[in-house]
Amino acid sequence: MRKILLSVITVTLLTATHFYWADDHLPLEKITLPEGFTIEVYADSVPNARQMALSPNGILYVGSRQKGTIHAVVDSDGDMKAEELHMIAENLELPTGLAYRDGSLYVAAVSQILRYDDIDSQILSPPEPVVVVDDLPTERHHGWKFIAFGPDGKLYVPVGAPCNVCEEPDPFATVLRMNADGSEREVYARGIRNSVGFDWHPLTGELWITDNGSDNISPDPAITDNLPSCELNHAPEPGMHFGYPYYHQGDTPDPEFGAGRSADEFTPPTILLGPHVAPLGIDFYTGEMFPEEYLNQAFIAEHGSWNRREKIGYRVKLVHFNDAGMATGQEVFAEGWLDGEESWGRPVDVETLPDGSILISDDFANAIYRISYSDPG
Repeated sequence: MRKILLSVITVTLLTATHFYWADDHLPLEKITLPEGFTIEVYADSVPNARQMALSPNGILYVGSRQKGTIHAVVDSDGDMKAEELHMIAENLELPTGLAYRDGSLYVAAVSQILRYDDIDSQILSPPEPVVVVDDLPTERHHGWKFIAFGPDGKLYVPVGAPCNVCEEPDPFATVLRMNADGSEREVYARGIRNSVGFDWHPLTGELWITDNGSDNISPDPAITDNLPSCELNHAPEPGMHFGYPYYHQGDTPDPEFGAGRSADEFTPPTILLGPHVAPLGIDFYTGEMFPEEYLNQAFIAEHGSWNRREKIGYRVKLVHFNDAGMATGQEVFAEGWLDGEESWGRPVDVETLPDGSILISDDFANAIYRISYSDPG
């Protein structure tokens, strides 16, 4: 049965918020899913919930953008609903991105990468962070970051363009990679306007990157509503350039910067996700709960358009991959956060739990949802 937040009591001694649940708060009945799937609220009142990072101990860390906070969300009794919310850090600069590795929580805060060591055992009294990197660009426009460790053990960190469309030198509009201590930093991929999500295919180990397309490409609203598309890009090796700011969606020259350039200079996107859908978190499914056809397929959270005359996005896509690890198509997996032209939620990130269910964060509803599957037959 669907559960939601009824009241919140702050327990100062434990520096935790405890959740108590009741029915009829968020309109989850509006969410449509394939047969056999169910959506519930996993945690409510998680401020501006953005990227999630799950520790092996089952503690879910959640970053924010607007609130400047990091929280630990804890399901203390194993019932697949969170009971506790702990403040890990506050007053940070746009701390959207999180990554967990070897007992430490890594946090991206615009120009800095911070590390909170032995964090699982200290959520009641979090440690002071270690500064890993402090010299990334300070621009806040597209300055918030999604971060993750790759199969190579390197930390991948995107640096968005500090504008809508502009020509700026490295490291803008790139994805960087570096050692866990910040050393040996290099540009892995270029021509990526603003990535707030990427993941590696479970079988090939190759990188797939979501990218937010530019806005206002034309003074004609009919054109700018539908161009350019947001992208899913395939970066199996370092050194690839995906076109920004010269070409959009692989085939559309920029009105200002595209002159004299050719689409053949750049790597086109593998999948066009749609104009202004704002794809953020991507997660390849490796769980055992969902039907077999979902294995090694990718879920993408689409945050939704902000300036399109008819809104689009506000949903979770499923991107299909073949046995060779190549994307072959897409479909809508979950939708209903957009009701007409009004939205009551905006999906941000996807995380697979050990039981095979998935979590979806929502920075507009300040919630985290759990989607599970039960064979309808």
